[in-house]
Amino acid sequence: MSDFDIRVTGSAGRITLTREKALNALSYDMCMAIDAALKDWATNDAVKIVVIDASGEKAFCAGGDIAELYATGTKGDYGYGRTFWRDEYRLNARIFEYPKPVVSFLQGFTMGGGVGIGCHGTHRIVCESSQISMPETGIGLIPDVGGTLILALAPGRLGEYLGLTAGRMKAADAIYAGFADHYIPQEKWPGLITALEQDGNPDILANAAGAAPDGTLEAMQGDIDRLFAGETLNDILTVLEQDGSEFAATAQKPLMRNSPLSMAATVEILHRLRGATLTIRKALDLEYRFTYRSMEKGDFLEGIRAQIIDKDRQPKWQYADRSVPAVAVSQMLMPLGADALTFEEE
Repeated sequence: MSDFDIRVTGSAGRITLTREKALNALSYDMCMAIDAALKDWATNDAVKIVVIDASGEKAFCAGGDIAELYATGTKGDYGYGRTFWRDEYRLNARIFEYPKPVVSFLQGFTMGGGVGIGCHGTHRIVCESSQISMPETGIGLIPDVGGTLILALAPGRLGEYLGLTAGRMKAADAIYAGFADHYIPQEKWPGLITALEQDGNPDILANAAGAAPDGTLEAMQGDIDRLFAGETLNDILTVLEQDGSEFAATAQKPLMRNSPLSMAATVEILHRLRGATLTIRKALDLEYRFTYRSMEKGDFLEGIRAQIIDKDRQPKWQYADRSVPAVAVSQMLMPLGADALTFEEE
């Protein structure tokens, strides 16, 4: 059984992730096949629209396939990971900048690498089972695959909150935070996909959309803005500690679990993006600076060991006291020179 099904049906370029048992986790081969198809369809006049969906009820895509990254990285081979991230990020940019409508149907878990495939298109559809998150700081990474762009554009300090806590968003919250566009019950999806294949017109999606069940983020916005406005991770942790509210205590818990270096770099990236002309390429460039160094100098391999391999949930992070020096963040985000991410075809 293939991990994906790529074809043209009527007016639509169709991509279906079919790696159901692995929650449709993205392998390198899947990324490259999707990228090749999108490149081909961009200049194919018969393809008016791209529709991306996934098989199974549990997940659209629960992230990247990190087993191979861990296997190579623990042997001191950082090249595989760097190539994976480089080519995956180019795919993320291609989807964001695509000249035709890109529709994604995001049931169940859409996490990490799944956000990179599913949340950069023009029409992002969520349903009653959707749960979207960027959980990377829990494994020693940063919210990547262009996720920092969406987080930087989210209302107020929501980006810091979601990036540091790795909070999961149901449909209404995903729409509010800018990760999705329309709430449509899943039972309507097959009929809509058939119609999109027939005429390639995405306008039917807005007509089919309705109000999602109430979310929680909008009501929390005031607390989030008050508590996550610090210039650095250390500032945010200090405010949370001193606040004394139940909200602060709850928000603080994941920040005591996740990688301090990753969280500190996440805050810095979001602040840099907001202070610049916001583009997907700018976000991906900053993300790649971190991920390029994440195995050799960051907490990524230790995070994977603790969460996925040994499952002891006891990662031995750098800066375990949560006091991350500014120089450590700067070193992870320094320009890569000749190794910098590029978007030209090679």
